[in-house]
Amino acid sequence: AWVHGDPRKVIYPTDSYGQFCGQKDTLNENKSILFYFNILKCASPVVLINLQCPTTQLCVSKCPDRFATYIDVQASYRYKPDQWNYFRQFCKPGFNNPRKSVAQVLRDEDCPSMIIPSRPFLKRCFPDFSTKNGVLTVANQTTFKDGRGKTRNVTDLREAANGINNVLDARSVGMKIFEDYAISWYWILIGLFIAMIVSLLFLVLLRFTAGVLFWIFIFGVIGIIGYGIWHCYWEYDHLKGIPGSDLTVYDIGFQTDFRVYLQLRQTWLAFMIILCVVEVIIILMLIFLRNRIRVAIALLKEGSRAIGYIMSTLFYPIVTFILIAICISYWAVTAVFLATSGEPVYKVMANQTMCKYANLTCDPETFNTTNVTKLCPGAQCTFAFYGGESLYHKYIFIFQLANAFVFLWLVNFAIALGQCTLAGAFASYYWASRKPADIPLWPLFSSFGRAIRYHTGSLAFGALILAIVQLIRVILEYLDHKLKGTQNSFTRFLLCCLKCCFWCLEKFLKFINRNAYIMIAIYGKNFCTSAKEAFFLLMRNVVRVAVLDKVTDFLLFLGKILVAGGVGVLAFFFFTQRIPVFAQEAPTLNYYWVPLLTVIIGSYLVAHGFFSVYAMCVDTLFLCFCEDLERNDGSTAKPYFMSASLHRILGKKELSPKKA
Repeated sequence: AWVHGDPRKVIYPTDSYGQFCGQKDTLNENKSILFYFNILKCASPVVLINLQCPTTQLCVSKCPDRFATYIDVQASYRYKPDQWNYFRQFCKPGFNNPRKSVAQVLRDEDCPSMIIPSRPFLKRCFPDFSTKNGVLTVANQTTFKDGRGKTRNVTDLREAANGINNVLDARSVGMKIFEDYAISWYWILIGLFIAMIVSLLFLVLLRFTAGVLFWIFIFGVIGIIGYGIWHCYWEYDHLKGIPGSDLTVYDIGFQTDFRVYLQLRQTWLAFMIILCVVEVIIILMLIFLRNRIRVAIALLKEGSRAIGYIMSTLFYPIVTFILIAICISYWAVTAVFLATSGEPVYKVMANQTMCKYANLTCDPETFNTTNVTKLCPGAQCTFAFYGGESLYHKYIFIFQLANAFVFLWLVNFAIALGQCTLAGAFASYYWASRKPADIPLWPLFSSFGRAIRYHTGSLAFGALILAIVQLIRVILEYLDHKLKGTQNSFTRFLLCCLKCCFWCLEKFLKFINRNAYIMIAIYGKNFCTSAKEAFFLLMRNVVRVAVLDKVTDFLLFLGKILVAGGVGVLAFFFFTQRIPVFAQEAPTLNYYWVPLLTVIIGSYLVAHGFFSVYAMCVDTLFLCFCEDLERNDGSTAKPYFMSASLHRILGKKELSPKKA
């Protein structure tokens, strides 16, 4: 890719001679815009940008700003030389022969038959479309001369105009959005800073509020379901004696208006029974899992305490973000070089529809010596696209897949490095006999050094397994996209099953890898051994795993919503100038939702970054806790390392003090 690729093919438009428009130190340095001789031959803007429009294309310094035809300009060139000098800048370079017959000029495409007012967009000249009183116009005109003796209506360009107007409208909206960002960027940064402070406070306060938040939610759910049971019973009793209410669902059959079912006593009885069953299940789970829930809440509080002692871990996601940004940049640049590594392909463009050489590949250097120009007068050898027939060009798609695989592998490795580093730091907290006195100095940096020096191979192996599964999922999505519309029901069913299976496999592998990296950070064993030990350790504590996972998910989700929602509400009142104190400071915006959405999404991502560290902390402490229970018994030789709160919950007492 680095040898054959040329990003200029993306940056600069290419004219019919294969030359870049606007490239420095070339004849086209001051001609950065691509001009189409006959835009009527182009079906839509998509053809103009991505494919090749079957008309001569030249690099020009500016787009036409007036209507003119070659016939009119040639007829008046003697007494209106200014018109000729203006028109010929859109002719082929070096052409200055107004005496040449119109038929020959149009046949050889020395000049366009017409020019129309245009504006540059995406470095290409597009007609300057607008609407006047609901009528499509070009420069306030509804008709124009096509240069071939006909007067045509602007509606002949409707197919192109519809797409171009949409693009130009999008451009206008884009400029307004850019202006909003330029005006409000520092307020957005202030909003994200507030989100960071709120996220930090939420994590610090979890050691005091985790239990309260969880039990408020649980009893709230029980209360809501209880109200639902009472309401169902009230509706059931209220419908008693009403004609038709004793009918069954089977009697009335299927009805599109579901309100009909609400008039039946049987419906409310069914709702009441379902809610009663759910209520009983929740209450029984709370009764039998109360100790495990208490352990989960204690671990959450312990996680908050651990982060309080190792505050530097909260900022490690910045390192992961930088590493992933480097991976994305490498992948994107390599993909661009691969996509632009084709060679210029030239094809015959003939004005005659019956020319048998039309669209055949040609060589511009030898084209004039062939018989094509004799058999097809006016035919030209023009640039079509970038491609090639060599072995390298045939396998560019395979190389793109390989590049995508490297990208997935590197990203997963960066994530694995972060997980292992954080796990090592939090494990050093748990296994410290006296907290915080025995916590090593700079635990995060020490853990990062160990991960790089000793565990790189294990992390890379785990990332490799996950990358392979993800690549298979990418290929399945690609096949599904390519076969859409041609596949039968069985093929769709098979692809759906495969995508579902590999999605589940990816989720399972992420879970296993995460816990394997924790065991690697604790014991320093290889990936396979660590994954096996982590899996069986979790299986021996499967109920605790489920309870802890759900409790953690709930509290962190609540925290993300609290941070994003709270900062979002504050940003809404600020940007809509509803806070009297800051009404004068609030910027005047085209779309207040632009910075508002940016603040909300950014706040959610900031909260996610902080809470991902917290989730890793809780998972690490949980595995350490399970190991502590299995390896130690509280004796002098094997003292527990768990906190006093976990001791009290489990009802375990130290037989003697921990070793110093």
